[in-house]
Amino acid sequence: MPLSLVSPNFADLIEPNIEVGKFPDGDAHVRILDLEKYRGQEVTLYHRLYPKQNTSLVVLLLILDTLKEIGAKVSVVIPYLPYARQDKTKLNGEVGSAKVICNLLARAGCQKLYTFDCHFLNSEGDHKFGELNIHNISMAKALAEKAKEFFNEPFEIVVPDVGAEYLVKDMGGKHFNKVRKEYDGNKIGYRDVESLTCDFDIKDKNFLVLDDMISTGSTMITAIQKLKECGAKKVACGTIHGLFLFNCLYKLHKLTDHVFSTDTIPTAQSSVSIKDKLP
Repeated sequence: MPLSLVSPNFADLIEPNIEVGKFPDGDAHVRILDLEKYRGQEVTLYHRLYPKQNTSLVVLLLILDTLKEIGAKVSVVIPYLPYARQDKTKLNGEVGSAKVICNLLARAGCQKLYTFDCHFLNSEGDHKFGELNIHNISMAKALAEKAKEFFNEPFEIVVPDVGAEYLVKDMGGKHFNKVRKEYDGNKIGYRDVESLTCDFDIKDKNFLVLDDMISTGSTMITAIQKLKECGAKKVACGTIHGLFLFNCLYKLHKLTDHVFSTDTIPTAQSSVSIKDKLP
């Protein structure tokens, strides 16, 4: 049985045994309590990388390197993996940040990463991305089960695009066909949704719109609007990773009565816990 190391940012699920602080100049300070206990051992490290992903990433690298020096064999549990959307490059000179981050973790001593519904993976189970071994765990079925409490009657599940289809393929789910606009010059940012089309019946049916993440909410908002325009009865939206940036939560609540997520990122919308799925 591996020994557990838990960062303070995981304290909502497991009691932490790592101290993380900050020096006056902003540098991170990390202390692993009873460090010798982990020498040469198998270790599972629980650490969130969001919010404040850049600082949290440095903290993780410090922890991994220290454990590597004492010969520990480390697996890391990161519920939401930042930079995962940057697995492809579109602009000249753009960095594929997802692979860079995964390689950094592997080289620092992460032998396997456990994460939930990683954006660049399209199935559960074991994968390799760059140099990093990843085990992808899905919370889609748990979210669908939770949705039953809201609808209390039959409903269908739909995802916004083909890329998210794996979330619902075992539940008879459907998908929209999404087309995004091109990037606006060389500006950094999101590509807006140009269109969503579908080839399934909507009128007088209930729908759960499910996606791996809600960031600015543009895709989810477009999907809900499309369903309502086509005569859907009730619509709820669920997501594994609820970033809920800017004022998107306000916009979503104006469109639907039920917005919920898991606690990969703890928020007021987190009504489904990952705790029972943690390795």
